[in-house]
Amino acid sequence: MTGELRQGRAAAADNGRGAEADADGVVPQSAADVIVDRRGPILVVQMNRPRVRNALTRAMAERLAAAFRELDAREELRVGVLTGTPPAFCSGMDLAAFARGERASLPGLGFGGLTERPPAKPLIAAVEGPAVGGGFEMVLACDMVVASADALFGLPEVRRGLVAAAGGLLRLPRAIAPAVAMEMALTGEPIDAQRAFSLGLVNRVVPAGTALAAACELGEKIAAHADHAVLASKAVLARARDGELADEYRAHRELLSDIIDSPGARAGARDFVQGRSGGTG
Repeated sequence: MTGELRQGRAAAADNGRGAEADADGVVPQSAADVIVDRRGPILVVQMNRPRVRNALTRAMAERLAAAFRELDAREELRVGVLTGTPPAFCSGMDLAAFARGERASLPGLGFGGLTERPPAKPLIAAVEGPAVGGGFEMVLACDMVVASADALFGLPEVRRGLVAAAGGLLRLPRAIAPAVAMEMALTGEPIDAQRAFSLGLVNRVVPAGTALAAACELGEKIAAHADHAVLASKAVLARARDGELADEYRAHRELLSDIIDSPGARAGARDFVQGRSGGTG
């Protein structure tokens, strides 16, 4: 049993309540912020800060990246499933941490250790509740999406004086009609699971509370096939889908870095933190 799994079960024993914020609005972190659980050939990676809707910190991003490396490195693991402890999938970066200068993006890997370089093996997002901001960008980096009926997807950054800088502006118009992607990015308004399904963003919509089970069921169907055939098929499809995405990421960083690092962006994050308990996206 891995250390992450042991810690994850300890967190589950606490009913996933998450930690209370301190006087400065900072929620303590621990390795239980990310739970890694093997279910046969499937590696389930669960973001576990429900008190702040699974907002990501730098430490969480590093643990997520380690889990994705484990997925690719271990021959017996065939499929990954990424999920979050309800009531949300992920609300994006921890804005309180961002206001202090912390980033949840890793060099060469992207937000959550995922958005710029996803694992080579198939990765399914199991979405319960909101997947917004960086959380939605993580969903867009996954290969398939199973969403509960109460799931929401959106890029609300523009409403906070921020920019969706973790690849959502690159991946979203690849996934849906560019005009719809433009509307989502410029209004910051979310869409529900059925709308996402009609746009082709979501593979399956399932009853609330069943997304993880349905994603694992889908993963089992994939894992039943020859590993070399699955990996080759994913590689070809990903190349066709992503095209020159790596080059676009470099241009994307150059274009947005001044905005992301600007005093205005930090001020927008601080204003949001002061207006909402927990300080998350």
